[in-house]
Amino acid sequence: MKYLVIILFMFPLLTLSQDKIEGVVLETNTKNEFIPLAGANVFWLDTSVGVVTNIDGKFKIPYQSSYNKLVISYVGYKTDTLTITTPKYVKHYLNLTGELDEITLTSRKQTTAKSYLNAQNITTVSSAELLKAACCNLSESFETNPSIDVNFSDAVTGTRQIKMLGLTSKYILITTENIPSIRGASQAYGLSFIPGTWVESIQITKGAGSVVNGFESIAGQINAELQKPATDDKFFLNLYGASSQRFELNTHFNTKVSDKWNTGFYIHGNTQQQEHDVNDDGFLDMPKYNQINVMNRWQYINPEKGLVSFINVRYLNDAKQSGELDFNPDTDRLTTNAWGSEIDTERFEISAKFGYVNPEVPWQSLGVQFAFSNHKQDSYFGLNVYNINHNSVYSNVIYNSIISDSRHKVKTGLGFTYDHYDELAINTRFERSERSAGAFLEYAYDDLDKLTVTAGVRFDTHNLLGEFVTPRLHARYTPWEKSALRASIGRGKRSANIFAENQNIFATSRAVGILNSNGNIYGLDPEIAWNYGVSYLQGFNLFGRKADVILDFYRTDFENQVVVDWENPQQVNFYNLEGDSFANSFQVEFNYNVFEHFDFRTAYKFYDVQTDYASGRQAKPLIPKHRFFANASYETRLSEGETSRWKFDVTYNWLSEQRFASTASNPTPFRLPEESPTVGTLNVQVTKVFSPKFEVYLGGENITNVRQNNPILGADDPFGSNFDTTFVYGPIFGNMYYAGLRFKIK
Repeated sequence: MKYLVIILFMFPLLTLSQDKIEGVVLETNTKNEFIPLAGANVFWLDTSVGVVTNIDGKFKIPYQSSYNKLVISYVGYKTDTLTITTPKYVKHYLNLTGELDEITLTSRKQTTAKSYLNAQNITTVSSAELLKAACCNLSESFETNPSIDVNFSDAVTGTRQIKMLGLTSKYILITTENIPSIRGASQAYGLSFIPGTWVESIQITKGAGSVVNGFESIAGQINAELQKPATDDKFFLNLYGASSQRFELNTHFNTKVSDKWNTGFYIHGNTQQQEHDVNDDGFLDMPKYNQINVMNRWQYINPEKGLVSFINVRYLNDAKQSGELDFNPDTDRLTTNAWGSEIDTERFEISAKFGYVNPEVPWQSLGVQFAFSNHKQDSYFGLNVYNINHNSVYSNVIYNSIISDSRHKVKTGLGFTYDHYDELAINTRFERSERSAGAFLEYAYDDLDKLTVTAGVRFDTHNLLGEFVTPRLHARYTPWEKSALRASIGRGKRSANIFAENQNIFATSRAVGILNSNGNIYGLDPEIAWNYGVSYLQGFNLFGRKADVILDFYRTDFENQVVVDWENPQQVNFYNLEGDSFANSFQVEFNYNVFEHFDFRTAYKFYDVQTDYASGRQAKPLIPKHRFFANASYETRLSEGETSRWKFDVTYNWLSEQRFASTASNPTPFRLPEESPTVGTLNVQVTKVFSPKFEVYLGGENITNVRQNNPILGADDPFGSNFDTTFVYGPIFGNMYYAGLRFKIK
């Protein structure tokens, strides 16, 4: 019935049509040559209906009989008003004004932007925002963004886990340039495999994403756009060092090979070999590690023929060691001499994108995406061995066009994915292949004024999940100036990779059980959920300065979920949901430009995430009900003749109490309270920009030195029955200071 509603909703919109006027705006230079004028404003007098000319000076604008005065304007040119009585082609020349007083225009690009026009609730984070913190990899790129929660998954691996709308990253579709990338075997550690300097921007979409990118998105989508060889610096160097003895190197080399080809070599390396045990529990507070990460990226551009393409080849080797201070992997591996862990990952991937835009019909385009990856992880945690080899193939073909006029856009295409998993876990080998083929259709309606609707549906056939339909609907309405009211609904379905996604289970003494073993994947059925959401964005002026406020509420309802049950401290069980599981997320965010070059952002977030466990309904463990966030950033203003400036950034995060999974059946020394204490952390960074080529930065994370003193349960007997490293609610290491430099050649 839900699918029928979506389909019936789409058909009336597809039948809409309206007359339009097409034309071109030109200018005359001193040689009496007629040159297209890009960026000219074309709008109907006394209406909000308007467009901007494209790079060829062309435009298309809706026409109604009530419209009769067409205004064409551009800064520095005389504004003309044309009388239009019937639809026709308009070719108009703008003339320079006789006198134009000297004016100074100043603009400042927002580091984080929210659109008033998109149907989807999308936040775009620029590379400038990423520089507000030492985001050495993608998992550390969300410290200054209130939409994403970041915490550690356990006290051993040092892995940062992100959450959106109260759900962990496995329910978020994470893509690199709209190709799914952090999934399957890479789910646990993959965010740390994308260096922050490689990222050009990040798009965060709340709610079910587009059907174009697949059927797996449930809570939202995070897409990372990488630096482009044609526009990135010819040379870039970033050196980073921290008080923890963590050191990193990032360098980019970009070369123009020919008029149409550019290539770039991107190299990332990091190491941390110092042993830290601040809380004196005998375990490393953070793992020792080495990583080398290399990418070669090719970009082809042929604007005359409307062609653009990218080819990426990447290799990664990542090695982590953690455990007790006296653990020696050469002599103690998989013995009870000392508890230790090693995680060795090797990953190779190749991806390609091809795009064609019809030069004669610019609203028609074709896109092809392809990616292959091999991800191999060999690891052990104490006496628990976990190995996985994952081969993945992804391909997608997308065709874009319009129906009648540019207010009605359509995307359609075909996709195919293949995944082969070979795992060794709980002394058992698990092997499977997943194949899926799908077709999708997405229709977007924009009345160029108040209403935007995007409705999509896709059909997939999967060898293990069967045949199913995935509908998605997003709508945006503007009730008044500087406002956007959004609503969305969508369905998602996914295979649960229970071991790859929950590797912290191996860093415990718990027995692992899989119940309800009648499904096709580990004996379990796939996860299915509906996501519903509403969001309201209002911009306004406060004391003459720009401000905006955003309120949103999202609910995720699971039809089926693979429940990870930690409520028995001697076991962790996986089973299919029997009952209800839901996540409610409410957020209010306020952004304000207090004065020139000083921005302030604050947010409050409330979560209600509950699941029916075998023992009864409980709130999900280690999810704070309340979170408060604040960020302030300031840049000094350049005076005449100055080439350097300062940047200051401060971020504060406060988390309310978090429920611990039950430890009631443990012996008294190994019992925990029902909830954790509250946690508040403060991060600061100062950057000195000496020139467009060179800058240095100095910062501190958790400078108030908040620490969880006893993060490991049973640390004095790691091979005993009460050992558990998963009760982590806050920082373990305490404060950490860092410094670095950036150098670039344009």
